[in-house]
Order: sequence, then C-alpha cells, then structure tokens
Amino acid sequence: MKIKELFNKSPVISLEIFPPKPEASIDTVLNTIDALSDLKPDFISVTYGAGGSSKSHTVQIADIIKNKYGIEALAHLTCISSTKKEVEDILTRLRSSSIENVLALRGDRPQNDTCISEEAQYEYARDLIAHIRNFGGFSIGAACYPEVHIEAGDSLSDLRSLKAKVKSGADFLITQLFLDNNFFYDFKEKLDLIEVNIPVSAGIMPVINKKQIERITGLCGASIPAKFKRILDKYENNPEALKEAGIAYATEQIIDLLSSGVDGIHLYTMNKPEVARKIIGQISNIRSYLGNNIKYA
Repeated sequence: MKIKELFNKSPVISLEIFPPKPEASIDTVLNTIDALSDLKPDFISVTYGAGGSSKSHTVQIADIIKNKYGIEALAHLTCISSTKKEVEDILTRLRSSSIENVLALRGDRPQNDTCISEEAQYEYARDLIAHIRNFGGFSIGAACYPEVHIEAGDSLSDLRSLKAKVKSGADFLITQLFLDNNFFYDFKEKLDLIEVNIPVSAGIMPVINKKQIERITGLCGASIPAKFKRILDKYENNPEALKEAGIAYATEQIIDLLSSGVDGIHLYTMNKPEVARKIIGQISNIRSYLGNNIKYA
C-alpha cells in the first residue's frame, strides 16, 4: 500500500530505524524490528546511511519489514553521490520486493566535494524526486524543516525549495526533529500560505542522551528550547532520570500534536525499541480514540 493512501486515515503513526554499518550483522536491527512490530505502526522507515553506505542493508531490511512482518516500509534513498543508473538499480530492487514507498533525500554533502563522483547526476532532492516519479510505481516522501534547512539562506528560500520538491512529485512530507511544537505550527501556517497541501508527519526524537542531541541539533540546525535545556542540565549525569524525562517530554509533544490534528507522527526510535514502546504505550488510548473517530471526506 502506498503511504500517501495511509494518510486518508490520519493520524498516521510511523517509526524510523537505521541499518548497521555495511560490515556489521543486521541481527541487532532485526531484533529491533521484532520488538517494534506488535506496536502496529502504519509504516517503518529505514535510513540509507551516510553517503549511501548502508544501501544494501536498507533494501534488505525494508524487504523484511514488508514481507515478513506485513508492515509498510519506507526506504530512504539519497542521491548526492549517485548516478541515475545506481538509483534505478535500487528502485528495481525495491520494486522486486514489493516496496512501494521511498523517502527521496539529497543526503549530506561530503566535507570534501571532490568526494562526489564526476558521474553523479543529482544536485537536489527535487531532481531525485522527479526521476523517481518518471520511473513510476512509488509513493514519494520528502524531508522538510520547521526551523529552516541549515544550508538555506532564509525561510523564504527554504520554502521555495520545498515547493519545488512538491511540484516534482512528492506525495507527503516528514519533518526534521524539533523540540518546540510552536515551530511546527508556524511552519504549517507557512505551508498554507504557499499552497503546499500534502500531508506532513511531525518528526519527534525522544532525547535520552545529552551529547547525542547536542551533536544532532548542531548538524541539523534544530534549537534546544530553554525548557528542555533545563532538563538536560538537571539530569545529564543520571542516565535513567534523563531517559525518563526525555520520554515524558516527547510524549507531551506528541499528545499536543495529536490534539491539534497533526497528519502523522514519525518517531525517530534511534533503534531503542524500549523507548518507542513506552511512548506508544502512553498514547495508546489517544491513538485508539482518534482512530475510532476519523471523519472521512
């Protein structure tokens, strides 16, 4: 089933996992999928690894999610260092595994641009999206940034880039993580103004490690609000307390978003199934209530 159709019954609840390094066994991530499967997510996304380093694992894991567990899989696909033939090879492998959904991303630029092959044929995610659309057979997701992409000059240029992705064929959007819901609500208002009206899933990351979230926010440009910084500073030397506080904070974010009519919640699990299980468990009654009170057009 194509993910764009799942949003007909929003809110969609999805999870994200990442493959191991290419030289490592996939057993750990398979155990993670097994631990998450009974949460009945609408789909599970599988990341692609830096520079496409884990692309073989991505296809393999997406295949298992779809064909062993019967859960829709969303395979990430980055393009910054890829040729059209390499992309089409991946798409062909996904199609042969009945994977119908791709999250089309530019990917992080290598620190040294000379690492990008001269044969690489994509500059932006919109170029990849257009190619996948022409290839046919996939529902295409794209990334968006409530607090503006770190490489964008300003909010307006970032919104123009996003609209170009949608015009190229994106069916739905998944946001970068954010720790203040007001950024998301402001962003949604801007999407209305530029007439981008495809579904948007809010990306939520439960924070259970101070150094990790400082590194991630530094890379993606997301801000740490004062309310959450107090939590990090208070509990940074008590891992269990920080974990409990991080789960509570993410749960509060999700409940607020669901109560405000969000299209979907995309939970960045960081391959920690116990964290995802606690959060999904704490919203189970809300999820059930919303699922039973859907008003179809």
